[in-house]
Amino acid sequence: MRKDHRPYIIKKAWLDLQKWYARYFLKPQFDKLGKGCTFMRPWHVEIFGSRIELGKFATVIATSDKKIRLAVWGRNTEDGQIKIGNYCLISPGVRISAAEKIIIKDSCMFASRVYVTDSDWHDIYDRAAFGVPAPVIINENVWIGDGAVVCKGVNIGKNSVVGAGSVVTKNIPENVIAAGNPAVVIRHLDSEKDMKTRANWLSDPVRLAKEFDMMDRENLAGNSLSGWIRSRLFPRSSD
Repeated sequence: MRKDHRPYIIKKAWLDLQKWYARYFLKPQFDKLGKGCTFMRPWHVEIFGSRIELGKFATVIATSDKKIRLAVWGRNTEDGQIKIGNYCLISPGVRISAAEKIIIKDSCMFASRVYVTDSDWHDIYDRAAFGVPAPVIINENVWIGDGAVVCKGVNIGKNSVVGAGSVVTKNIPENVIAAGNPAVVIRHLDSEKDMKTRANWLSDPVRLAKEFDMMDRENLAGNSLSGWIRSRLFPRSSD
């Protein structure tokens, strides 16, 4: 639809429902879940295995057709770890699968359908074998584009960008843009320019929350319950 027809009170209840669901059903599945995390449609977030951590003020957006899956599949119950830092953005369809260790540092952004893995999951010659994992480290403020794949043993440097659809098989230095299959450096970032991160944007979460709430009140002002129900049951081209 062209606009949100919900009354403010309905949207507020929807946001509160998502917070309740995340707190009641998702939080117990994490070894650690930081304060201030926002989950959009948290019932489409799947957590499997132990030793999975998510830092504070992360934004996690899932949809019915693009679930988010964070999974640890170790040889033993104590193997495998996923540790995601503060202020990260995880978009619909992201999958992160660890057999040994995947470390994602603060303010990283993952576009839709990104896949990060530290294992091949099978041996080339013995397809029943587990394969040999190697840790993945994604440093601060890395941005990984739509549909990219980050393979085992990779270290991606601070502030770097991975282009959409890329396959990262080797280390990427900091402050570069890398793209392709396999991904290679195509451009160096200007180190003289000021780098603003999600940590900067979320530095005052209370103020930011008030601003979003004010926008909702203004944008949804005048919406009625009957009008919202009509738009759902009998939509018009003007909706």
